[in-house]
Amino acid sequence: MRKAAGAAPTAGLAGSLLREVSADPGRLPESLASFALRHMGPGAATAAERLRAAHPEADAATLRALVLTRGRRAVTAEGAFVGGPFLLLVPVAFCGALLSQARMVFELAAVEGRDPEDPERAAELLVLQGVYEDTATARAALRAAPAAGGTTGHRARGRWAALWDLVVRMARLLGLLTPGTEGPGRLVRLGQYALTGAVFLVGLVAPLVWLPYLAVSYWRATNRLTDRATAFYVGSPDLRPQRRRRVRVDASMGVALLRALGSLLVPAVAVFLVVTTDLRTAGARWPVIVIALVAGCLVTGGWWLWRRRRHRTTP
Repeated sequence: MRKAAGAAPTAGLAGSLLREVSADPGRLPESLASFALRHMGPGAATAAERLRAAHPEADAATLRALVLTRGRRAVTAEGAFVGGPFLLLVPVAFCGALLSQARMVFELAAVEGRDPEDPERAAELLVLQGVYEDTATARAALRAAPAAGGTTGHRARGRWAALWDLVVRMARLLGLLTPGTEGPGRLVRLGQYALTGAVFLVGLVAPLVWLPYLAVSYWRATNRLTDRATAFYVGSPDLRPQRRRRVRVDASMGVALLRALGSLLVPAVAVFLVVTTDLRTAGARWPVIVIALVAGCLVTGGWWLWRRRRHRTTP
C-alpha cells in the first residue's frame, strides 16, 4: 500500500512538469530542479523518516542501499513501463523518470542527514545531472529569471519541433543519450543510433518492444547517477558488480521481454489475416496492411495501459 501511494504522486506530477517545462524548454534543467524541490522534497523527508522507523537497526550504508534500490526500480517503471506501450507518452514518461531520479537523490540526501527541502538540494541535483560543474554556478542559474518571451522562438519553429527538442533535452538529462562519461567512439555512437532507429521502427508495429529496451537504458543511466550521487554525498561511489549483472536476470525485465514478444502476436495475426483473406482497398493490399499494423499497435498499447491503470486504482 505504501509503495502504491509513493508511485501515484510521481505519475500525477509528470503531466504538470511537462506543461511547465514546455513553456520554456531552454530552462528544462532549472525548471525540473525547482519543480522537484517543491513537490518531491517534503515527500523525500517523510520517506526517509519512514525508512529509519521500518529499519531501526540498519546503519547508514544499509539505508542508502535501500533508497538507491527503490529509486532504480521507480525510474525504470516510470520510464519504460509508461512510455513503452505508447510512443506518444514518451514525454510524460521522461518527466516521470526525471522526477523519480530527483526523488531518489533527495531521499539519499535525507538519509545522509541533509534537509531535502533546502534549496541547496536543487543546485546539487543540477550538478549530479552534469548540467553545471559546481553548486555555486547552479545556484546562480536557479536564481536567474526566465528570459522574457522565451517560448517565442519555439512557437515560430512549430509545436512538434519544440516538442522534439524538449524530448531530446530530457533524454540527455536522463543520461539516455550519453552512455558513458569517457564518450563512445564514432562507430559505437552510430551503432547506438542505428539500434535506436531499429527499435523505433519495430515499436511502431509492436509497441511493447520498447519495454525491455527502455528498461535496460533507464537502469544503466540511473546506475551512473546513483554512483555520482553516492560519491557526492558519501565521498566514494557505491560500486557493486552484482548490480550490473542484475540487469540481465531482473524479473521485471524478463516480464518486459515476454510482454514485448507477446505484443508481436497481435500485428502478426492481423497481417496474416489480411494476406490470407486477400483484403484490398482501391485495388491494393498495402493500405489494409498499414491499417492493420496501426490498429494492432493501438489495441496492444491501449489494452496494456488500461490494464496498468486498472491495477493502480484497484484497492
